[in-house]
Amino acid sequence: MIEFGRGRQNIMKDALVIRINLVVIALFFIVHVTFLLLSSSSIYYENASSLLSCSERECHHKVDNGVKIMMKSVLEETKGNIPRLKGSMSKIEVPSFLNGTMGKGMMKFAMVNMDEYDLSEWDKLGKTIPIHFNHISDNIKWDDLFPTWIDEEEESDVPTCPKIPMLNIQIYEKMDMVVAKLPCKYPEEGWRREVFRLQVHLIVANLAVRRGKRDGNRKTTKMLFWSKCRPMLEIFRCDDLVRQEGNWWLFEPDMARLRQKVSLPIGTCNLALPFWGQQGMLPNYDHIVSSFIFSRQNHFSLLSAVCKFDENLITVTVYDLAKIQGTTNKPKREAYVTVLHSSDSYVCGAITLAKSLLQTGTKRDLVLLLDNSISAPKRDALSDAGWKLHVIERIRNPRAKKGTYNEYNYSKFRLWQLIEYDKIVFIDADIIVLRNLDLLFHFPQMSAISNSGYLFNSGIMVIEPSNCTFKFLMDHRDDIVSNNGGDQGYLNEVFVWWHRVLKKVNAMTYFPANRTNNTTIQDKQFGADPPKIFAIHYLGWKPWLCYRDYDCNWDTKGRHVFASDVAHERWWRVHDTVEEGLQRFCGLTKQRKDYLDSTRSEARKLGFPDEHWKINITDPRQHHLVA
Repeated sequence: MIEFGRGRQNIMKDALVIRINLVVIALFFIVHVTFLLLSSSSIYYENASSLLSCSERECHHKVDNGVKIMMKSVLEETKGNIPRLKGSMSKIEVPSFLNGTMGKGMMKFAMVNMDEYDLSEWDKLGKTIPIHFNHISDNIKWDDLFPTWIDEEEESDVPTCPKIPMLNIQIYEKMDMVVAKLPCKYPEEGWRREVFRLQVHLIVANLAVRRGKRDGNRKTTKMLFWSKCRPMLEIFRCDDLVRQEGNWWLFEPDMARLRQKVSLPIGTCNLALPFWGQQGMLPNYDHIVSSFIFSRQNHFSLLSAVCKFDENLITVTVYDLAKIQGTTNKPKREAYVTVLHSSDSYVCGAITLAKSLLQTGTKRDLVLLLDNSISAPKRDALSDAGWKLHVIERIRNPRAKKGTYNEYNYSKFRLWQLIEYDKIVFIDADIIVLRNLDLLFHFPQMSAISNSGYLFNSGIMVIEPSNCTFKFLMDHRDDIVSNNGGDQGYLNEVFVWWHRVLKKVNAMTYFPANRTNNTTIQDKQFGADPPKIFAIHYLGWKPWLCYRDYDCNWDTKGRHVFASDVAHERWWRVHDTVEEGLQRFCGLTKQRKDYLDSTRSEARKLGFPDEHWKINITDPRQHHLVA
């Protein structure tokens, strides 16, 4: 007994020593990582597009104990001018609006993608500094930067992006203007999604942000592009365009906006903000190591890290969003917005959406754009629900056939005319919000979830209103072809460089045709209390167009992929919190009831194995039809 007691004491002492060692090692990593992070004043780590200084061949991944460590080698850049063989080079003339307006001989020009041209005319204005960089590999395509799927919650792997060769910006001196020749393959198909074109844009933006001169606290570096194609609207906004002369485009950008842009991932191969401040519950020391060893390319922002030992569980706060939330927790010139046009069939959805937003505690304005198809009583109901109403004139899609569903869906362009707001979050009226979405106001235009391929879903998206952006959208309706015939496809051809947010922000009721075990997982997320997702986006038939008893998408074979009784019940749960006087706007018409009864009868005849057609209908609306 005595020996056993002594052995037990020794085991306890050994366990205590191990425990103390674990704490010390964990704290060492926390201090080490925090020190690294203090070197950056940005909320994010600087993006790969601003820091990466290696070519595709020279960047390697090393895997050690399951931890992916990014290894980078720095390309040595040659500082200053290098001799040019001018005899065989084409001369680039200085645009007329620069002559006589610049400090003659005093200016410093960063010349990007200009190695093949004679710049002697520019030497008269000042010093030209050639910017050298490796062109991105032809093997990297747009799809590599904008994949359909990534492991957003890092359950099995940490998402990484392909390497876009950049430059060692620190070796360059301060500059007055960045001048660049932009690639332009117009009218080739897919010319907007040329990776080399994006690379040049990002190099110019990073030079301006990090090597631009300051006037007091304000950077005043200008950007001048030479191209027959307009510079990317997503990076260089039309509001910042000062002059255009032929193929010359002069910009004076808002540096705060531009700085945020270049701090984001180079594509949707990574989230704009990983994890959204979730806590990781890590059961052992190995996971602590893997959580704290990471590369700058992944944009992890560990503003604070706290290890708490409780029995055998280690709780690590991997992200502290206090700094970001501090910029979004106070209402500014920002609003949530939805649009109703051409029909009043979504009035019920908009009323329920407003209720769901208010239940999250947001203090932002709720704004609804609507046309004359919405009757006065229904406008009053929408106003009572919490919406500020703006009457609009519809915008026709010139490529849509008369009477089709997408004939007037370009009316959504009116969102950009809400210039009384600096930023808005658009939300479709067939969505309910379960968790506060105010964090979205931190992100720039265009931020959204992935839809398919390199495309985003426009059901929830961050927009920065601008009259000139609205004009651009209107002016190009005839020459920009929507990839799906609607507004979403059109916007995807305008904003090709966009930023990925969590799919949980806009969780769609879409299930693969074979309805695997993933269906159960999605349904659990739709029904979880407290909510695990931020919003549910209802595809197919909408809940208010079905009987309350079940999702009527089950009654049509081609719509089974949209059917979820759990999501259906969740919508009705929010509906039931709506003021009773407003619930009557969610009634069934006789025409709709007849359709529901007809599809139920057809499902019965076909013997659909889900057997929803057997469910007894108790929805009281069937006895109180509306006009």
